[in-house]
Amino acid sequence: MQKGKVSVIVPIYKVEKYIHRCIESILNQTYFNLEVILVDDGSPDNCGAIAANYKKSDPRIKVIHKENGGLSDARNHGMKHATGEFTMFVDSDDWLENNMVENLINCSLAYQADVVQSAFYYAHNDKLLLDNRHHHKNDTPTQLDNRKLMYELVINERVKNFAWGKLYKTKLINDIPFQKGVLFEDVFWAHQVMHRVEKFVLLHKPLYYYYHRDDSIVATYTPRNLDLIMGLKERHLFIEKFHQGLTDESYKAILKMSFIHYNLLLFNREKDKNGVHRKEIQSYITDNYKELRRAVIDDKALKKQLYLFSLHPYLNVLFPGVRKVMRTARILPKPVGLKQEVSSE
Repeated sequence: MQKGKVSVIVPIYKVEKYIHRCIESILNQTYFNLEVILVDDGSPDNCGAIAANYKKSDPRIKVIHKENGGLSDARNHGMKHATGEFTMFVDSDDWLENNMVENLINCSLAYQADVVQSAFYYAHNDKLLLDNRHHHKNDTPTQLDNRKLMYELVINERVKNFAWGKLYKTKLINDIPFQKGVLFEDVFWAHQVMHRVEKFVLLHKPLYYYYHRDDSIVATYTPRNLDLIMGLKERHLFIEKFHQGLTDESYKAILKMSFIHYNLLLFNREKDKNGVHRKEIQSYITDNYKELRRAVIDDKALKKQLYLFSLHPYLNVLFPGVRKVMRTARILPKPVGLKQEVSSE
């Protein structure tokens, strides 16, 4: 029996160093019924030519060449050409286990799931990291109904906002475009998709390699990264309208990210002229203080951080450092981190 075709959409831009690894990991899948859509987003290097050469060697490949419009625009173009019953997104510097698609398809069919998400590795040049705080590789897949799914999406621990690493029924997503012109576009998109899902399955085998470049976030930070907070605020309006029981969790997510970005802006003061962006964050917290205080009532650390920030925002910078010292001195327990696996190369 022939199982459904899977459209795999790969936006490509300035990844000449990584693109072969990515494409070959898709073409070498144990599941053959694929449609591989390579979207050359006006890449200035040889990526367009590399994609065209792959097309010559495998009839499953479609190549789209377009002017540069960003990741969202490239994904949207790919969606227009997708004809599969299922769709996957793969970022062009990432790669897959060779049985990933087969595992996701089998899981989708067995559980009649709208979306299946696999576990994944944080792949560095010299190591692999795996988040096994909630599940282990061989655990039975976890089924989530819509209520539990939306909760997990908002807290962003087991269910990730990333578009990649998941198998979607195409009909579920083909009329929800990614928002153009923003970073962290997945945050603007994921809640709209998951709102429609009746059954979501977590597959705990790590099958996707999310390549993590080792640049310092402090050194590479720009105010454009604030799009993430904008996305969370846009999602919050959606949550208030359709999932009111998750409002406090949504406020927590915004608050945590606001504290992180305030600190990053402070460390990069030359990129935040006159502290405009820091003032915006402070104004949001001040204007919504009552709601935020209610939201963090059961989170001692976040409650304390909010109180200190209300006294003076700079105290927020000291808070993580003090907690780190206390953990080193074993006054506080160390947070559970990622488990290192075998070398990625």
